[in-house]
Amino acid sequence: MSRIVRIIAFGLGLLGGVAASQGPEYAQQYRQRLGGAIDELKRVIAQFDADAQANGETQDSAIARLRSNPDTLVSRQGAAVQANVERLERLQSHREVMMQAGPFARIALMVREGDGDVMEATYRDFEPAMPVTEEGVISTVIGFIVVWGGILLIAGFLRSLFRRPRQQVRA
Repeated sequence: MSRIVRIIAFGLGLLGGVAASQGPEYAQQYRQRLGGAIDELKRVIAQFDADAQANGETQDSAIARLRSNPDTLVSRQGAAVQANVERLERLQSHREVMMQAGPFARIALMVREGDGDVMEATYRDFEPAMPVTEEGVISTVIGFIVVWGGILLIAGFLRSLFRRPRQQVRA
C-alpha cells in the first residue's frame, strides 16, 4: 500500500482517537454539572423548608397551601417548588445510578436517561479535553483503530477495484 495512504490513515486515525475520547470527557463534564444542579436544588429546597418550618408548615403542607392560593402568582410558585422537589429526586436517582454504573455504561445512561437541561448546558459549555481515565484511553484507542483501519481497508478495496489486470506471462 502506498506510503502516503498509510500516513494519511495514521493522521486521520489520531483525529478519530481524539474525537472518540470526547464521549467520556463529555460524560464527565455532564456528571459535574449534574452534581452542581443537585447542590443548587438542595439549597433552594432547604431554604423553602426552613421558611415553611418557621411558619409551622411541612414541605408538603406549604406546597399545598401555595398551590391552592387563589393568587395566580402564589399558586405558580407552589407548582414551581413542587417541580423542583420532583426534579431533585429525579436527578439524585439518576446520579446514583450513573455512579454505580461501569465506565462505558455511564455514557449510555447519560444518552438514554440524561436530563435534557443539564445535557444542553453541558454542550453549550463543553471544553474538549483528553481524558486519561481508563474509559478515555480505551475510547481513544478504539477511535484510532476504527478510523485508521477503516481508511486502510477502504484504500485497499479501492486499489483492488482500479488495479489493472496483469498480463499472464507465457513460459
